[in-house]
Amino acid sequence: MLVDLHIHESKYSLDSHVSLEKIVEEAKRKGLDGIAITDHDDIQIKEEAEALSRKLNYPIFVGVEYLTLEGDIVAFGIDEVPEGRIPAQEFINLVNEAGGVCISAHPFRTNNRGLKDNLYTIQGLAGIEGYNGSTDEKNNLKAVESAKKLGIQVVGSSDAHHQVAVGRFATKLPFPVKNVDELIKAIKTNKCVPIVYEDGTYKEIKKD
Repeated sequence: MLVDLHIHESKYSLDSHVSLEKIVEEAKRKGLDGIAITDHDDIQIKEEAEALSRKLNYPIFVGVEYLTLEGDIVAFGIDEVPEGRIPAQEFINLVNEAGGVCISAHPFRTNNRGLKDNLYTIQGLAGIEGYNGSTDEKNNLKAVESAKKLGIQVVGSSDAHHQVAVGRFATKLPFPVKNVDELIKAIKTNKCVPIVYEDGTYKEIKKD
């Protein structure tokens, strides 16, 4: 199952320029089997997304991109977002204790919103975005190398804020999922594979 694990829609992510409906339209066009909406510090889209998912019979998973004191983390499996900023380890512990999963978002992006070398001291991440569609190749590869050193799986995500960017990178899950609980189980298998959209189709990104 092919899913873009990190997308922003315009209603609750003010830096986004694409509606939920247009995100789904683009994802379907490119051949994605589902999408995840991960707005900045906000999960208010959940009810609307679930309703659209049922209407279209198309999986839409709602998570969050939360800015910890050390950098951004994409999380699935929590119903409330912490008020204010808390340390990355505290946030990861909170999500894991709730039965969810955390993924380091664009850890080495130059806008200082990634975890950077904090990757080597925090515990409990389920994945690292080695391929982020809004991050340059050099810093994506740095994330991939860090994931290999740490033994943490690499995932792909578009981090899209515009329609054309949806699905630029995505992740192949080891089995089909229909809801967030199943998505969490799939991510926890540690068998996710990053994919890239090229020449009108998705291709697995070869591992060295």
